[in-house]
Amino acid sequence: MATTASTILERIRHQRDQVWTPKDFLDLGKRAAVDKALSRLVGSEELRRIGHGLYDMPRFNPILKRFAPVSLNAAIAAIARRDNIRIMPDGSVAANRLGLTNVVPAKPNYLTDGGTRSLIVDGRTIYLRHAGPKVMYWAGNKRTGPVVQAIRWLGPQAVRDEQVLSALKRRLPDSVKQDLVRKARHLPGWILSIFGK
Repeated sequence: MATTASTILERIRHQRDQVWTPKDFLDLGKRAAVDKALSRLVGSEELRRIGHGLYDMPRFNPILKRFAPVSLNAAIAAIARRDNIRIMPDGSVAANRLGLTNVVPAKPNYLTDGGTRSLIVDGRTIYLRHAGPKVMYWAGNKRTGPVVQAIRWLGPQAVRDEQVLSALKRRLPDSVKQDLVRKARHLPGWILSIFGK
């Protein structure tokens, strides 16, 4: 008969790049049994604890001769599942990813409909800042949400910046542009004027 620990390990092996929380295994047993199993797996070094209630399967990089760092995106997804909140990158991260700025955020900052706080994940501090419903409306949309956040971060002066307008025209697929038009009522007026151009 399989133990809780072996069942957890089997599930994790099928999705190695994911970050896990005890909540992900409550279908396998009571919380105390899941916590004990995770603790055993950490003790045997089959899993590593990367933060409070966050676990991953360590992957050794033979070239660098050390364990690979945890994926922040996977950790953020696990935190969102665990705490039943929505999380999305703040505008500076989104603008950088879209090539609208060269600014590389020194600290991982995210917006959430949960409370403002900081968390330590794999030795890095992640900042979660509470945002209202109008901003968090875009959290579930991985294609248009970052575009809106990037433009919010750039501010109203982006309306007059030809480089920003040109980059958006080139980089945004038609499907994203159409989605933004369909959801126009959720955008501030000054952002609408950018999409009009």
